Amino acid sequence: MSVDPKNCRLVSVFAENVRRKRVALGLSQEALAERAGVHRTYVGMLERGEKNVTIYNIERIAEALSVEAASLLKRRR
Repeated sequence: MSVDPKNCRLVSVFAENVRRKRVALGLSQEALAERAGVHRTYVGMLERGEKNVTIYNIERIAEALSVEAASLLKRRR
């Protein structure tokens, strides 16, 4: 059974964490995409919670943001 990414809490948590960290680093979506080796529109879709990200891309984005992959999946308190 397929789940719409917009209905998955973890997708929202990931989206918020990526956007917050990217902005804190002063990176544009395009710059993050280049660092991570993904398309610039993909980063925007992830940050809006429109796309379900793969484990492979979680790792690539985490490395591009210089954070542990697990930290992008943790809800902020």
